Amino acid sequence: MVAAARHRLRGVLVNTTKRRTTVAGLRHRTFDVPAISSRSWQRPPTWLTSGMARDVVLDMGWGRLVFGQTFTDQRDVVDALRAEETGERDIAMYVRDPQVLVGLAPHELFMDPSLTFRLPLTRYRAPRDRNPDVFVRMVRDRAELEEVNRIYATCGMVTSDADVMWANHRTRTFTYLVAEDTRTREVVGTVTGVDHVLAFGDPDQGASLWCLAADPQAAPRGVGEALVRTLAERYVARGRAVLDLSVLHDNAGAIALYRRLGFRPAPPVVVKRKNPINRPLFSPQPAGLAALNPYARIIADEALRRGVRVEVTDAPSGEMRLTHAGRSLLTRESLSELTSAVAMSRCDDKRVTRRLLAARGVRVPEAVELGADPLHDEAGLAACEELAARTGPVVVKPARGEQGKGITVGVGGGEDLRRAVAEAASHCPDVLVEELVRGQDLRIVVIDHEVVAAAVRRPAAVIGTGDDDIATLVTRQSRRREAATRGESSIPLDDTTRAVVADAGFALDDVLPRGQRLEVRRTANLHTGGTIDDVTDDLHPQLVEAAVAASRAIGIPVTGLDLLVPDVAGPDHVVIEANERPGLANHAPRPTAERFLDLLFPETRRQGA
Repeated sequence: MVAAARHRLRGVLVNTTKRRTTVAGLRHRTFDVPAISSRSWQRPPTWLTSGMARDVVLDMGWGRLVFGQTFTDQRDVVDALRAEETGERDIAMYVRDPQVLVGLAPHELFMDPSLTFRLPLTRYRAPRDRNPDVFVRMVRDRAELEEVNRIYATCGMVTSDADVMWANHRTRTFTYLVAEDTRTREVVGTVTGVDHVLAFGDPDQGASLWCLAADPQAAPRGVGEALVRTLAERYVARGRAVLDLSVLHDNAGAIALYRRLGFRPAPPVVVKRKNPINRPLFSPQPAGLAALNPYARIIADEALRRGVRVEVTDAPSGEMRLTHAGRSLLTRESLSELTSAVAMSRCDDKRVTRRLLAARGVRVPEAVELGADPLHDEAGLAACEELAARTGPVVVKPARGEQGKGITVGVGGGEDLRRAVAEAASHCPDVLVEELVRGQDLRIVVIDHEVVAAAVRRPAAVIGTGDDDIATLVTRQSRRREAATRGESSIPLDDTTRAVVADAGFALDDVLPRGQRLEVRRTANLHTGGTIDDVTDDLHPQLVEAAVAASRAIGIPVTGLDLLVPDVAGPDHVVIEANERPGLANHAPRPTAERFLDLLFPETRRQGA
C-alpha cells in the first residue's frame, strides 16, 4: 500500500518509548527502551518491526520523505536518495546511525545542520483563548494549493507540485491546513502533517509537521502558533503519541515558537543529497554572503546554484563579482556592467526618461520641468498652477532620486505647491511636476527586453482588530515587514503617516474598527511598507509591448518600469519612470534571478528554461 508509494518531506523523528520491564530484584520498574528509530543500522529485531511497511518513501510534491526506520539495508536508503528529481529536495529521516549512511556515499550525502524537536501529545494542553484574527481549516480545493505555493515562494521555500499535494490531500495520511485572516478571508499561512501510523504502521504512534509558513506581507500575529496547535490537536484526537519536526538551526524565530508550545529537542538528524538547492548547507559560502541584502542575496544564491563563483566586494551596497568560465562581471544587486553609463543616466533623470519614451510613442503623463532654482522659477510655477487647474491635483517629485524620497502626491496650487516643490528640491535641485494619473501602481520587470514579472504595488495599510489603536497597528505591521525583508521595508510613524490617517478621518490614537482596512501611506513604495501582488499572468498585451518598447528606448538590459493603469487586464496606461536597479527579490516566485543570470552567463542557462 503506502510502502509502494513515492513521497517527500522534511524532518526527522526519533522516539524512546516507555515499556514495563521486569528485571531480577526489581518488579514492574519502567525503563526506557530504544524505539525503532534509534536502533542500530543493522537489521532490527522483528518484535519492533512487526506490521510495519518496508522501504517507505512519500512524495510531498517538493521532494520525498525517506523514512529510514522502514529500511533494513542502508544501501537501499542511498539508492532512494539517488532517485531525487532535479529541482527537488529529498529528506531521509529517522535514519539509524546516519554517519554510517553518509559513509556509504560521502560524496553524495551529508547530514543536514537542522534540529529535531518533539512534542509529546499526551501532555499537550489546548490554550484557553483562541486568536480571533486567525481561523485554521483544511484545504478545500486545488486552487488553494496554489495559494500555498505562493506563500512558500514568498518565504523563500521550495515550491511544490500542486497535483501531488492534491492527491495526497485526498488521503488521511496527509493533512494540509491553511490559516485564514478572519478580517479579510485571505489565506495567510499553511502547514502540512504526515501521520506515520497510516503511512507505514509506525510502532511509535508518531506524526510529523512540515512546511510551516506564514505570508510575510499579510499574516496577522499568531498565525504560526494557530497552525501548529490545530495540527497537534488533530493528531491528539487520532490518539497519536508524538509530533516531530525538523527546523534549521539558525531559524531563531521558529525555534522560539516551538519551545514555547512545548516542543523539546530530540536526537534524530536529517540526511540529504548534495544538490544545488542544498549547497549552502554543506559547502563553504563566500565571505560576506550573509551580510547581503535580499536583492543581492537572491542573485548570489542563483549564481552559486549554477556553479558561478561569487565574490562579495562590498556587502552594504550589494556589490559582487560573478565569475564563470573565465568571464567576470561586477553587479550591484540587479545593476551590472552590461548596463551602460548612458542608459543608467537616462533612468536616473526622470525628465530624460519621459522625453525618450514620449519620442518612441510610449504614453507618459503631462508634466512641467522646473528650472535649476525651482522655488524662484515663477514661469515654471505658473505652468504648474495651470496644469493643476486643468488636470486636478499633481505629483511633485525630484528629477533624480529613489525609494519614494521627496515625492508628494495630490498637490493643489498655492502654498501647497510651493511646499511640495521645496520638499522635492531638498533631495534634488531639479524638480518635475506631473499630472496625477489615477490607477494601480504597476511595476513591470524587463530583462533582456522580455517581460519577466509584473506586480501591483499597494501603499502600506493596516487592518483593524477592534481593540488596538492605529499607532499600535502601524508599529506591529512595520515590525512584520522589517522581519520579512531583513530591514529593507518599514512604515515610518512620521508626518506623512499622520496626514494620511487624518485625511481618512482618524488620529493615530483612535481604535480602528475590526476588519476595516486603512492605508497609512500615499505611495506604494516598498521601502515605506508597501506590499506587492503578482499580476504577471494578467497583463494586457499592450502593457507588455509598452514595457518592452520603453526598455529599448532607454537601451537598458534590466529595468523596472513603473506604470499607472486603471486595470492590468486593460490597455490604458502611462509610464511614470524607469528603475535601472529593480529589486528582483520582490517578485517571487517569478524567475527574475534566473533570467538575470541567463543574461549575464547564457551558457549556464538551464535546459528547458
